[in-house]
Amino acid sequence: MAVTRRALLQAATMAGVAGAAGLGPALLASPAAAASAPGDVVGKVTVGYQGWFACAGDGAPIDGWWHWAQNWGQTPSASNKAIVAWPDVRDYPTTYRTAFADLGVGRPASLFSSYDQSTVDVHFRWMKQYGIDTAALQRFNPTGGEGPTRDAMAGKVRTAAESAGVKFYVMYDVSDWASMRTDIKADWTDKMRTHTASASYARQNGKPVVCVWGFGFNDNQRPFTPDACLDVVNWFKAQGCYVIGGVPTWWRTGDRDSRPGFSDVYHAFDMLSPWMVGRIGNVADADNFYNVATVPDLAECTAHGIDYQPCVLPGGVGDRQRAHGDFMWRQFYNMGRAGVASAYISMFDEYNEGNQIAKTAESQAWVPAGSGFLALDEDGTACSSDYYLRLTGDGGRMLKGQIAVTPVRPTPPVTGGSDTVPPTAPASLRVTAVTDTTVALAWTASSDNVAVTGYRIRRIAGTAVTAVGTTTANATTYTVTGLTASTPFTFDVQALDAAGGVSEPSNRLTATTTGGPTNGNLALDRPTTESSHTQGYGSQNTVDGNANTYWESANSAFPQWLQVDLGTATGVGRVVLTLPPATAWATRTQTVAVQGSTDGSSFSSLRGATACTFDPATGNTATLSLPNGSTARHLRLVFTANTGWPAGQVSEFRVYGA
Repeated sequence: MAVTRRALLQAATMAGVAGAAGLGPALLASPAAAASAPGDVVGKVTVGYQGWFACAGDGAPIDGWWHWAQNWGQTPSASNKAIVAWPDVRDYPTTYRTAFADLGVGRPASLFSSYDQSTVDVHFRWMKQYGIDTAALQRFNPTGGEGPTRDAMAGKVRTAAESAGVKFYVMYDVSDWASMRTDIKADWTDKMRTHTASASYARQNGKPVVCVWGFGFNDNQRPFTPDACLDVVNWFKAQGCYVIGGVPTWWRTGDRDSRPGFSDVYHAFDMLSPWMVGRIGNVADADNFYNVATVPDLAECTAHGIDYQPCVLPGGVGDRQRAHGDFMWRQFYNMGRAGVASAYISMFDEYNEGNQIAKTAESQAWVPAGSGFLALDEDGTACSSDYYLRLTGDGGRMLKGQIAVTPVRPTPPVTGGSDTVPPTAPASLRVTAVTDTTVALAWTASSDNVAVTGYRIRRIAGTAVTAVGTTTANATTYTVTGLTASTPFTFDVQALDAAGGVSEPSNRLTATTTGGPTNGNLALDRPTTESSHTQGYGSQNTVDGNANTYWESANSAFPQWLQVDLGTATGVGRVVLTLPPATAWATRTQTVAVQGSTDGSSFSSLRGATACTFDPATGNTATLSLPNGSTARHLRLVFTANTGWPAGQVSEFRVYGA
C-alpha cells in the first residue's frame, strides 16, 4: 500500500481529540458483558499481522526488499529505508545482509523475510509463548503485482498457526481498491475461504471470522458508498461468516474521520474495532479517549448486540511515545476498568510505523550505526527486546480476569532472570569429510554462564544466511546433506542457551562438494540466447558457474526458451539444471523440453516436455538424460509451465558429454 494507515489518518488526530474534549466529564459505567460468549476473538487478544516483508534472494514473487526499503529493487541502507524501528533478528534461522552499517555490537545488519516459513514460524511461536490468542492477517488488494506473494503468505500463516496452536483469520484492508465490491467476494470464494478448513482458522459463535477494515473512513483512499459497503457486509454474513468491522474512531458520532450516513453499515457488523493509531500518543490522551470513546462506544455496542474490540497501541518508537510501557499499559487498564472483553493490538510486526510489539532492538548497541533508528530504551529506561510481547501477555491476562485490574504495570521492562549472558562463539570450525552431496563439520564447544543447549549450523549464500540444522547440547559435529555436486558452500555455527541467548558466529569456512566436475560442463562461459528475460536476470547468468545468479523469463507468457552455443557440434548425454540453493526457493516443478541444432536455426527434439522438480532439500537440481547418439552445437530448453512462478527459471544450465 503506497500510503500507510497512520500517515493517512494522522491529520485527523488533533481534530479528533480536540473535538472530543468538549463532550463532558468521564462517564461512569459498570463492566458490560460482551454481546457474544467467549470464542476465538471475543474475550481474546488479537494482533494485526502484516507479514509483508521480503528480501532479495528469498524466492518471493515480489522479488525485492518489500517494505524494508523505499526502492525495493535496491538493498536497504541508511539512505534507502522504509522502516522507523529495527527488529531484533537473533531468533530468526534465516536473515539477509543489508547495506546498513554494522550494529553497535559489531554484527552485520541483517533483516528477516516474511516469505521464509521459518520467519512466520518464529512469529507464531512468540504469539503462543506470550499469550496472544489470534492473528489477523492483513490482506490488501490481491489483484495487483503483490497478489502472488500475499497468496503465498496466507498459506505460510496457516502452516505456522497450526504448528504453534494459535488462531488466525483474514482481515481485508480495502484501501486503494477501486473494484473492491466485486473483487473481495471473488477473492474470498476462490482463495481465502479454503483456509477456513483449518482447525486454526478463528471461529466465533461457530462461524469463520473475517474482518473488513476501512468502510466509512472520510478520505480518498476509501470512497465507497454506504450501499456498496452494506452489500459486502451482508454478503459475507450470508456466506456464514462472523464479520468484524475495522471502522473509524468516530463511527458512533459519524463525524471527523467518519463519513456521514454509515450508521447502518457500522451496526451491521458482528464486532466493531475502531482505529486508534495516530489518535493518541501519551497517557493523558489515553485517559481522554476512555471518557469520550471507549465507554460510550462499549455502551452503544452493547445496546445493539455488537461485540466490541478496541485497539491497544504500544506507541511509535520513533515518536518517543512508549514511555517504557506506561502508554500501552494505561490503555489496557482503561479497557479493564471499562469492562472491555476483547482487544486488538496494533500491530505485531509493523516496523514501518514503529508500532510493533515483535522483538525490537533494545538499545543502540543493536541498531545499525549511523542509521538514526531509536531503540526501546529511547526514554532512558532499559527494556528487553521482548518487553512489549510480555506486556501484551499481561494485558490479556488482566482483561480475562486472571490478574487484577491495576494501573501499575505488572511487567518490569527488563526481566530478572539469571541467564543474561549469551554463550561464547564456537571455535575452530573445520571440515572433516566431503561427498557429492554432503559436508561434515566439527567445532570446539562453547561455554555459557548457565548451559549451552545446542548449536545452530548456518549456510551463507550472498546476503542470505540460512539455518540448515541444529544439534543437541553436547554435539559438536554435524553433517549437512542435500547439497549440489561440485559446488562451493560456506558455513558457520552459533551456540544457543535456554534463555534465548545466541553466540557470535564461529569462523566461516567454504567447502566444495565432489563429483559432477565443473570442468566437464560444456556450457560453462559459453554464449547464450533467450526468448526474453525480466529485469537483470539474463541468460548469461546460467553459464557463469555461480549457483546464486539466475535467468528468469518474462512472466505469464509461456512458452519461453533458453539456449547455449557449445561452439561445435558435440555428442551430449545429459543436461543438469539448478535453481539457487537457498531454502527460500521453495519446491517447484517446471515443464521443460530439450531441443538440439547444428546450425542454430533448425532444431529437432532431443527430449520431450518433462516435469522437472526442484527441491531445496535435495540441492534444487534436475537432470535430463538425452538419448544415445544425441549431437548438437546449440542446445535449447523450452519451458511451458512452472508451479512456483509463472516464468522459466534456471540458475545453472550445465551440459555434459555422451
